[in-house]
Amino acid sequence: MKIALALIGAASAAVLALPAQAAQDDSSCFLTRDMRNHTVGSDHTLYFDVGGRSVWRAEMSNNCLAGSTSSDPIVLRDRGGMGRICHKIDLDVGVRGMRCIVDSLAKLTPAEVAALPRKMKP
Repeated sequence: MKIALALIGAASAAVLALPAQAAQDDSSCFLTRDMRNHTVGSDHTLYFDVGGRSVWRAEMSNNCLAGSTSSDPIVLRDRGGMGRICHKIDLDVGVRGMRCIVDSLAKLTPAEVAALPRKMKP
């Protein structure tokens, strides 16, 4: 009986910890409605501002950004239709009618943002 109660107690503690973990994961996600300015860093790199609070970097596996400038319209949308981006697979990027293949997606640290050249900051 004591073992069963201990297991129930451990399971309850795990369930209570779930909301805290979910809240932590929210910092690695953003809403498409909060996306603001963007900067083309290279043929493979796109930086974008999220709500004036963070800068994200999307690396493309193809050179879909070749010849693009930061003033070109870039189509950024979520594939799931919920407006929430948490993983590279969630993000659909297109420019000049060409679809980009997102290879990686990362939220930059304040130090990484500060290290960006002025022209690269979105």
